[in-house]
Amino acid sequence: MAGGALGAPSPVPSIPDVYAVVYEHFAGDVPPVGPVGPVGPVGPVAPLAPLSPLSLGEWEPSWTPAEHADAVSAVRSAIGRGDVYQVNVVGHTSASYTGDPFPGLQRVAALPGARYGGVLSGDGWALATASPETLVEVRDGRVITRPIKGTRPATAQGRRELLASAKERAEHVMIVDLSRNDLARLPGLGPVEVEELFAVRRWSGLWQAESVVSAPIVGELGLASLLRALVPGGSVTGAPKIAALAEIARLEPVGRGVSMAAVGWVGPGHLDLGLTIRTVAVDGARVHAWAGGGITWDSDPEDEVAEAAAKLAPIQRALGSVVPR
Repeated sequence: MAGGALGAPSPVPSIPDVYAVVYEHFAGDVPPVGPVGPVGPVGPVAPLAPLSPLSLGEWEPSWTPAEHADAVSAVRSAIGRGDVYQVNVVGHTSASYTGDPFPGLQRVAALPGARYGGVLSGDGWALATASPETLVEVRDGRVITRPIKGTRPATAQGRRELLASAKERAEHVMIVDLSRNDLARLPGLGPVEVEELFAVRRWSGLWQAESVVSAPIVGELGLASLLRALVPGGSVTGAPKIAALAEIARLEPVGRGVSMAAVGWVGPGHLDLGLTIRTVAVDGARVHAWAGGGITWDSDPEDEVAEAAAKLAPIQRALGSVVPR
Protein backbone atom coordinates (compact mmCIF):
# COMPACT_ATOMS: atom_id res chain seq x y z
CA MET A 1 0.00 0.00 0.00
CA ALA A 2 1.33 3.45 -0.91
CA GLY A 3 2.77 5.04 2.23
CA GLY A 4 2.73 1.79 4.19
CA ALA A 5 5.82 0.39 5.87
CA LEU A 6 7.50 -2.63 4.28
CA GLY A 7 7.56 -5.77 6.39
CA ALA A 8 10.10 -8.56 6.62
CA PRO A 9 11.00 -10.45 3.43
CA SER A 10 8.88 -13.36 2.26
CA PRO A 11 10.05 -16.79 3.45
CA VAL A 12 9.13 -18.09 -0.02
CA PRO A 13 10.95 -15.70 -2.38
CA SER A 14 10.60 -18.08 -5.31
CA ILE A 15 6.90 -17.15 -5.63
CA PRO A 16 6.51 -14.04 -7.82
CA ASP A 17 4.59 -11.02 -6.61
CA VAL A 18 2.19 -11.32 -9.54
CA TYR A 19 1.41 -14.56 -11.38
CA ALA A 20 -1.25 -15.03 -14.04
CA VAL A 21 -2.66 -18.03 -15.88
CA VAL A 22 -4.39 -16.90 -19.07
CA TYR A 23 -7.49 -18.72 -20.31
CA GLU A 24 -9.05 -18.02 -23.71
CA HIS A 25 -12.81 -18.46 -23.69
CA PHE A 26 -15.13 -19.03 -26.59
CA ALA A 27 -18.88 -18.84 -26.91
CA GLY A 28 -20.51 -21.42 -24.69
CA ASP A 29 -17.46 -21.96 -22.49
CA VAL A 30 -17.97 -22.09 -18.74
CA PRO A 31 -15.46 -19.89 -16.84
CA PRO A 32 -13.22 -21.68 -14.35
CA VAL A 33 -14.60 -21.80 -10.81
CA GLY A 34 -12.14 -20.67 -8.14
CA PRO A 35 -8.43 -19.98 -8.42
CA VAL A 36 -7.39 -23.42 -9.65
CA GLY A 37 -4.23 -23.34 -11.72
CA PRO A 38 -1.93 -25.91 -13.26
CA VAL A 39 -0.78 -28.69 -10.99
CA GLY A 40 2.63 -30.33 -11.22
CA PRO A 41 5.68 -31.33 -9.16
CA VAL A 42 7.53 -28.72 -7.14
CA GLY A 43 11.29 -28.30 -6.93
CA PRO A 44 13.82 -30.67 -8.41
CA VAL A 45 11.43 -33.59 -8.94
CA ALA A 46 11.06 -34.43 -12.65
CA PRO A 47 7.44 -34.28 -13.94
CA LEU A 48 7.38 -37.97 -14.93
CA ALA A 49 9.24 -39.36 -11.91
CA PRO A 50 7.25 -41.59 -9.55
CA LEU A 51 6.67 -39.60 -6.38
CA SER A 52 6.53 -40.92 -2.84
CA PRO A 53 3.81 -39.87 -0.35
CA LEU A 54 4.33 -36.57 1.44
CA SER A 55 6.20 -36.75 4.75
CA LEU A 56 6.55 -33.62 6.84
CA GLY A 57 9.20 -32.76 9.38
CA GLU A 58 8.22 -31.03 12.60
CA TRP A 59 6.56 -27.65 12.27
CA GLU A 60 8.97 -24.85 13.23
CA PRO A 61 7.23 -21.57 14.11
CA SER A 62 9.02 -18.32 13.44
CA TRP A 63 8.16 -17.13 16.92
CA THR A 64 7.37 -18.87 20.17
CA PRO A 65 3.92 -18.64 21.77
CA ALA A 66 5.45 -16.23 24.32
CA GLU A 67 6.84 -14.01 21.55
CA HIS A 68 3.46 -14.07 19.80
CA ALA A 69 1.77 -13.06 23.06
CA ASP A 70 4.33 -10.26 23.49
CA ALA A 71 3.42 -8.95 20.03
CA VAL A 72 -0.24 -8.89 21.05
CA SER A 73 0.69 -6.92 24.19
CA ALA A 74 2.74 -4.51 22.06
CA VAL A 75 -0.28 -3.84 19.86
CA ARG A 76 -2.41 -3.19 22.94
CA SER A 77 0.20 -0.66 24.07
CA ALA A 78 0.06 1.03 20.65
CA ILE A 79 -3.73 1.20 20.96
CA GLY A 80 -3.35 2.69 24.42
CA ARG A 81 -1.09 5.40 22.97
CA GLY A 82 -3.69 6.18 20.31
CA ASP A 83 -1.46 5.05 17.42
CA VAL A 84 -3.95 2.47 16.08
CA TYR A 85 -7.39 1.06 16.77
CA GLN A 86 -6.71 -2.51 15.65
CA VAL A 87 -3.81 -4.49 14.17
CA ASN A 88 -3.91 -7.94 12.61
CA VAL A 89 -0.91 -9.90 13.89
CA VAL A 90 0.15 -12.90 11.79
CA GLY A 91 2.56 -15.70 12.64
CA HIS A 92 4.40 -18.03 10.27
CA THR A 93 5.45 -21.66 10.59
CA SER A 94 7.18 -24.06 8.22
CA ALA A 95 8.21 -27.70 7.95
CA SER A 96 10.63 -29.59 5.77
CA TYR A 97 9.14 -32.25 3.53
CA THR A 98 9.91 -35.13 1.23
CA GLY A 99 7.69 -36.73 -1.38
CA ASP A 100 4.80 -35.36 -3.39
CA PRO A 101 3.15 -32.26 -1.83
CA PHE A 102 0.24 -32.03 -4.25
CA PRO A 103 -2.22 -34.49 -2.68
CA GLY A 104 -1.82 -32.58 0.58
CA LEU A 105 -2.26 -29.24 -1.18
CA GLN A 106 -5.41 -30.51 -2.85
CA ARG A 107 -6.77 -31.62 0.53
CA VAL A 108 -6.14 -28.11 1.86
CA ALA A 109 -8.00 -26.62 -1.10
CA ALA A 110 -10.95 -28.95 -0.42
CA LEU A 111 -11.45 -27.95 3.23
CA PRO A 112 -15.13 -27.25 3.95
CA GLY A 113 -16.09 -23.60 3.79
CA ALA A 114 -13.44 -22.65 1.22
CA ARG A 115 -15.06 -20.14 -1.11
CA TYR A 116 -11.71 -19.90 -2.91
CA GLY A 117 -10.37 -23.43 -2.92
CA GLY A 118 -7.61 -24.23 -5.36
CA VAL A 119 -3.99 -24.99 -6.14
CA LEU A 120 -1.70 -22.78 -8.19
CA SER A 121 1.84 -23.71 -9.19
CA GLY A 122 4.82 -22.32 -11.06
CA ASP A 123 8.49 -23.07 -11.54
CA GLY A 124 9.68 -24.54 -8.23
CA TRP A 125 6.72 -23.44 -6.12
CA ALA A 126 3.05 -24.06 -5.42
CA LEU A 127 0.35 -22.66 -3.18
CA ALA A 128 -2.99 -23.95 -1.98
CA THR A 129 -5.76 -21.81 -0.59
CA ALA A 130 -8.90 -22.69 1.32
CA SER A 131 -9.92 -19.09 1.82
CA PRO A 132 -13.49 -18.25 2.78
CA GLU A 133 -13.01 -14.48 2.41
CA THR A 134 -13.78 -12.28 -0.59
CA LEU A 135 -11.33 -9.41 -0.98
CA VAL A 136 -13.26 -7.95 -3.92
CA GLU A 137 -15.83 -9.13 -6.43
CA VAL A 138 -17.29 -7.19 -9.34
CA ARG A 139 -20.62 -8.67 -10.39
CA ASP A 140 -23.82 -7.30 -11.95
CA GLY A 141 -22.56 -3.72 -11.86
CA ARG A 142 -21.57 -3.78 -8.18
CA VAL A 143 -18.31 -3.96 -6.24
CA ILE A 144 -18.55 -6.34 -3.28
CA THR A 145 -16.21 -7.12 -0.41
CA ARG A 146 -16.90 -9.60 2.38
CA PRO A 147 -14.66 -8.94 5.40
CA ILE A 148 -14.32 -11.73 7.97
CA LYS A 149 -13.38 -11.04 11.58
CA GLY A 150 -14.30 -13.01 14.69
CA THR A 151 -13.71 -16.72 15.33
CA ARG A 152 -14.99 -19.44 17.64
CA PRO A 153 -15.05 -23.27 17.58
CA ALA A 154 -17.85 -24.63 15.38
CA THR A 155 -20.01 -25.84 18.25
CA ALA A 156 -23.38 -24.66 19.49
CA GLN A 157 -21.66 -22.99 22.44
CA GLY A 158 -19.03 -21.43 20.15
CA ARG A 159 -21.75 -19.89 18.00
CA ARG A 160 -23.51 -18.44 21.04
CA GLU A 161 -20.23 -17.04 22.33
CA LEU A 162 -19.38 -15.42 19.00
CA LEU A 163 -22.80 -13.79 18.66
CA ALA A 164 -22.66 -12.55 22.28
CA SER A 165 -19.07 -11.27 22.24
CA ALA A 166 -18.92 -7.48 22.45
CA LYS A 167 -15.17 -7.65 21.78
CA GLU A 168 -15.56 -9.68 18.58
CA ARG A 169 -18.40 -7.49 17.34
CA ALA A 170 -16.46 -4.27 17.98
CA GLU A 171 -13.41 -5.70 16.21
CA HIS A 172 -15.58 -6.75 13.29
CA VAL A 173 -17.39 -3.42 12.95
CA MET A 174 -14.05 -1.57 12.85
CA ILE A 175 -13.07 -3.58 9.76
CA VAL A 176 -16.50 -3.15 8.16
CA ASP A 177 -16.13 0.62 8.60
CA LEU A 178 -12.65 0.40 7.07
CA SER A 179 -14.06 -1.51 4.07
CA ARG A 180 -16.81 1.08 3.67
CA ASN A 181 -14.25 3.87 3.68
CA ASP A 182 -12.04 2.05 1.17
CA LEU A 183 -14.93 1.78 -1.29
CA ALA A 184 -16.17 5.30 -0.61
CA ARG A 185 -12.83 6.73 -1.76
CA LEU A 186 -13.41 5.48 -5.32
CA PRO A 187 -15.04 8.14 -7.54
CA GLY A 188 -16.61 5.56 -9.89
CA LEU A 189 -18.81 4.10 -7.17
CA GLY A 190 -22.17 5.14 -5.77
CA PRO A 191 -23.39 4.95 -2.18
CA VAL A 192 -21.78 2.21 -0.10
CA GLU A 193 -24.16 -0.23 1.57
CA VAL A 194 -23.67 -2.83 4.30
CA GLU A 195 -25.89 -5.59 2.95
CA GLU A 196 -25.23 -7.99 5.80
CA LEU A 197 -23.56 -7.42 9.16
CA PHE A 198 -21.92 -10.02 11.43
CA ALA A 199 -23.36 -13.10 9.78
CA VAL A 200 -21.96 -16.30 11.31
CA ARG A 201 -20.65 -18.82 8.77
CA ARG A 202 -18.65 -22.01 9.11
CA TRP A 203 -15.12 -22.69 7.88
CA SER A 204 -13.87 -26.21 8.63
CA GLY A 205 -14.15 -26.56 12.43
CA LEU A 206 -14.64 -22.85 13.13
CA TRP A 207 -17.43 -20.29 13.17
CA GLN A 208 -16.46 -16.96 11.63
CA ALA A 209 -18.31 -13.64 11.39
CA GLU A 210 -18.69 -12.17 7.90
CA SER A 211 -20.26 -8.99 6.56
CA VAL A 212 -21.14 -7.99 3.00
CA VAL A 213 -20.26 -4.46 1.89
CA SER A 214 -21.05 -3.26 -1.64
CA ALA A 215 -21.50 -0.25 -3.89
CA PRO A 216 -22.90 0.24 -7.42
CA ILE A 217 -20.57 1.17 -10.27
CA VAL A 218 -21.81 4.55 -11.56
CA GLY A 219 -18.78 5.80 -13.50
CA GLU A 220 -15.34 4.87 -14.76
CA LEU A 221 -13.65 2.26 -12.57
CA GLY A 222 -10.28 0.74 -13.44
CA LEU A 223 -8.77 -2.43 -12.02
CA ALA A 224 -5.66 -0.60 -10.79
CA SER A 225 -7.63 2.01 -8.84
CA LEU A 226 -9.88 -0.67 -7.36
CA LEU A 227 -6.92 -2.71 -6.14
CA ARG A 228 -5.14 0.38 -4.79
CA ALA A 229 -8.23 1.16 -2.70
CA LEU A 230 -8.69 -2.34 -1.25
CA VAL A 231 -5.23 -3.94 -1.11
CA PRO A 232 -4.08 -4.97 1.41
CA GLY A 233 -7.38 -6.11 2.85
CA GLY A 234 -8.47 -4.34 5.99
CA SER A 235 -9.23 -7.57 7.84
CA VAL A 236 -5.55 -8.60 7.62
CA THR A 237 -4.06 -5.17 8.38
CA GLY A 238 -6.13 -3.21 10.86
CA ALA A 239 -7.11 0.40 11.27
CA PRO A 240 -5.95 2.93 10.33
CA LYS A 241 -4.26 0.91 7.57
CA ILE A 242 -0.96 2.79 7.24
CA ALA A 243 -0.43 2.96 10.99
CA ALA A 244 -1.36 -0.73 11.30
CA LEU A 245 1.16 -1.63 8.58
CA ALA A 246 3.87 0.15 10.56
CA GLU A 247 3.09 -2.00 13.61
CA ILE A 248 3.05 -5.16 11.48
CA ALA A 249 6.45 -4.33 10.00
CA ARG A 250 7.83 -3.67 13.48
CA LEU A 251 6.47 -6.81 15.13
CA GLU A 252 6.31 -9.68 12.65
CA PRO A 253 9.69 -11.41 12.23
CA VAL A 254 8.81 -13.17 8.96
CA GLY A 255 7.12 -11.74 5.89
CA ARG A 256 3.63 -12.75 4.88
CA GLY A 257 4.59 -13.62 1.33
CA VAL A 258 1.61 -15.05 -0.55
CA SER A 259 -0.56 -15.14 2.56
CA MET A 260 -2.91 -12.21 3.19
CA ALA A 261 -2.70 -11.37 -0.53
CA ALA A 262 -5.18 -12.21 -3.31
CA VAL A 263 -5.94 -15.07 -5.69
CA GLY A 264 -8.80 -15.53 -8.09
CA TRP A 265 -9.76 -14.61 -11.61
CA VAL A 266 -10.44 -11.59 -13.79
CA GLY A 267 -12.69 -11.60 -16.84
CA PRO A 268 -14.69 -9.15 -18.97
CA GLY A 269 -17.00 -7.33 -16.59
CA HIS A 270 -16.33 -9.76 -13.76
CA LEU A 271 -13.64 -9.91 -11.10
CA ASP A 272 -13.46 -12.30 -8.15
CA LEU A 273 -10.44 -12.22 -5.83
CA GLY A 274 -10.20 -14.09 -2.56
CA LEU A 275 -8.05 -12.94 0.31
CA THR A 276 -5.38 -15.60 0.80
CA ILE A 277 -6.03 -16.43 4.41
CA ARG A 278 -5.98 -20.20 5.14
CA THR A 279 -3.21 -20.53 2.56
CA VAL A 280 -0.05 -22.63 2.40
CA ALA A 281 2.98 -22.35 0.11
CA VAL A 282 5.55 -24.90 -0.94
CA ASP A 283 9.02 -24.43 -2.38
CA GLY A 284 11.52 -27.16 -3.19
CA ALA A 285 12.32 -27.82 0.46
CA ARG A 286 9.65 -26.58 2.88
CA VAL A 287 5.94 -26.11 3.43
CA HIS A 288 4.94 -22.68 4.80
CA ALA A 289 1.74 -21.59 6.56
CA TRP A 290 0.52 -18.44 8.28
CA ALA A 291 -2.23 -17.61 10.79
CA GLY A 292 -3.14 -14.73 13.05
CA GLY A 293 -5.95 -12.50 14.18
CA GLY A 294 -7.09 -8.97 14.81
CA ILE A 295 -5.91 -7.36 18.05
CA THR A 296 -7.94 -4.75 19.90
CA TRP A 297 -7.62 -3.25 23.35
CA ASP A 298 -9.75 -6.05 24.81
CA SER A 299 -7.64 -8.85 23.29
CA ASP A 300 -6.14 -11.44 25.63
CA PRO A 301 -2.63 -12.48 24.47
CA GLU A 302 -3.06 -16.16 25.36
CA ASP A 303 -6.45 -16.32 23.66
CA GLU A 304 -5.00 -14.78 20.48
CA VAL A 305 -2.20 -17.35 20.39
CA ALA A 306 -4.77 -20.13 20.78
CA GLU A 307 -6.96 -18.66 18.03
CA ALA A 308 -4.08 -18.63 15.56
CA ALA A 309 -3.32 -22.26 16.40
CA ALA A 310 -6.98 -23.17 15.85
CA LYS A 311 -6.90 -21.62 12.39
CA LEU A 312 -3.72 -23.50 11.49
CA ALA A 313 -4.84 -26.90 12.76
CA PRO A 314 -7.18 -27.92 9.88
CA ILE A 315 -4.53 -26.98 7.32
CA GLN A 316 -1.83 -28.94 9.10
CA ARG A 317 -4.11 -31.96 9.38
CA ALA A 318 -4.99 -31.75 5.69
CA LEU A 319 -1.35 -31.67 4.66
CA GLY A 320 -0.68 -35.04 6.27
CA SER A 321 1.55 -36.86 8.68
CA VAL A 322 4.51 -35.42 10.54
CA VAL A 323 7.68 -37.47 10.81
CA PRO A 324 9.35 -37.08 14.25
CA ARG A 325 12.95 -35.95 14.19
